Amino acid sequence: MTKRDIPFLNRRTLLTGTAWSAALPLMKGSTAGAAEAPADPRSKSPVVLSVNGQTYHLDLDSRTTLLDVLREHIGLTGTKKGCDHGQCGACTVHANGKTVLSCLTLALSAQGKEIKTIEGLVGADNKLHPMQEAFIRHDAFQCGYCTPGQIMSAVACIDTGAAEDRASIREFMSGNLCRCAAYPNIVDAIADVRQRRES
Repeated sequence: MTKRDIPFLNRRTLLTGTAWSAALPLMKGSTAGAAEAPADPRSKSPVVLSVNGQTYHLDLDSRTTLLDVLREHIGLTGTKKGCDHGQCGACTVHANGKTVLSCLTLALSAQGKEIKTIEGLVGADNKLHPMQEAFIRHDAFQCGYCTPGQIMSAVACIDTGAAEDRASIREFMSGNLCRCAAYPNIVDAIADVRQRRES
């Protein structure tokens, strides 16, 4: 192994690393019994989440994602698990009005925020959200798997003022993938909602 194989290795990092390796045994001896072992991440922690206007008190593994909480602990299965790597947008929800990928968001970090899922868009009278109606009107889905995430992003596109024209809509929605390639109809639906809101 040469220095070229380790580009970050220089005299400063070598000396710092050597100093730390020499000091650690001394530090361990002087603090024996003072520090406790780190907590097991599998142990349960109390978590309070506000989802669609309801409060949920849960005991969760600290590594649990918001997506898994929504689907497996609360029973809101509208939010979909697609790639589970934050690349497809199927798991998009709102946190304080901003889009987040729930598969990459730890439930612990969602405390104190108002989470809204696709189920939360329906009004108290069970009337569909205008964006949901537009998706139906413009046939903006085929298999429907990506549709909840598409709609949540589409609502944010309108609410944040990003739907200035079709190009800006496409740019905003680029993080949501549709394997059925219903993209033109999705843009039509969003443009329709924007126009109706402005008129």
